[in-house]
Parts: sequence; structure tokens; C-alpha cells
Amino acid sequence: MNPVFRKMQVSLTQQASVLNKALTLCRTIPSIQHPAWGTASANERQYRDMPTHGIGSWRHLLRRRVQRKKKDKHQMKPLVAATDIAYGTLNVKVSGYDMTVVERYTQYIHHLCNRLSIRVALCYALPTVTTEVMLMPEQGTKLYTDAVLKTHERVVQLKSLNTTLCPVFMDVLLKNQPEGVQLSVKEVS
Repeated sequence: MNPVFRKMQVSLTQQASVLNKALTLCRTIPSIQHPAWGTASANERQYRDMPTHGIGSWRHLLRRRVQRKKKDKHQMKPLVAATDIAYGTLNVKVSGYDMTVVERYTQYIHHLCNRLSIRVALCYALPTVTTEVMLMPEQGTKLYTDAVLKTHERVVQLKSLNTTLCPVFMDVLLKNQPEGVQLSVKEVS
């Protein structure tokens, strides 16, 4: 036999004998048992007397709620009445199918009012209205959805627009009105 294999065989037998001795020692020495796994009854468990130090509590993780005072109901702002030299409160309503164009034109109106020293009371959006266009074929009674149109509306509310400035303001608005955008100006009553 090869001397290398003989040395390996000897070392393997030595390791096996050491493992056997270790196993016999483990079997003969009584091990320390966990309190929950021990032979004691369930009522005599040792860990029940140990303090938890807040383990498992989660209320400290939540933010404390601050008592808020009740707000008064919103009061409507008084409307400005029309006089001989100025209009009262006017609503400039912009509507169209393309939201970005409507938003940009509303922004343009707002900036123009600021440049011409026209007071803007409010600027708000109305809810989007969705309209379905239905198509009915010549031979049949079933309707098919052809298109869905969304109408976006924005309102810029102006206070006390000067009567001499109004024609110039309206002319500039109409000259710069983009395609597909409707513009209406009404006095709030």
C-alpha cells in the first residue's frame, strides 16, 4: 500500500475514536435544560416573573394627537357691486378639451391681470366633465363608444375691473386665445 493512504487511514481512525469518546461524554453528562422545555409544569415557568421592560409596546411609536380647535364655517367674501367707473365681480371662464392648453391660458390671464393691475379675487378649477360619444351602425341597434371627451374648466374671478381698461383687456384676451379653448366673461350676480 501507498504510504500516503496508510497515513490517511490512520488519521481517519483516530478521528473516529475521538468522535466516539465525545459522544459518550455528551450522553453521560446531564444537560442544562431550558425552563420552557424542562420537566417543570406549565404553571411554574420561570420566565413569567422576569420584567419585559416595555418589549412589545408600540404606543410610544405613535404621534400624539393634538386637539384641534373647530374652525368657523367659511364665510363667503362679499361681492363688489358695479359702479359707474368699474364693473363688479367678473368671472372669466376658460374651458376646453386639452388640459394643458386650458391651464396655460388661465395662467396667461392671471399674469396679464397682474401686469395691468387688475385685482384677482380667486382662481379655481371646476370638476372635469366626461362626455361619451356613442356610434350606432346603420344595420343594428347596439351602440358603440366612439370617443370619450373630457372638458376642463378654469375660472379667474376679477374684482372691480375698470370700464376704460375692459375693452383693451378683452381685446388682448381674444387675440391670444388658443384654438380649442372657449372663453366667457360674466358678471357674478
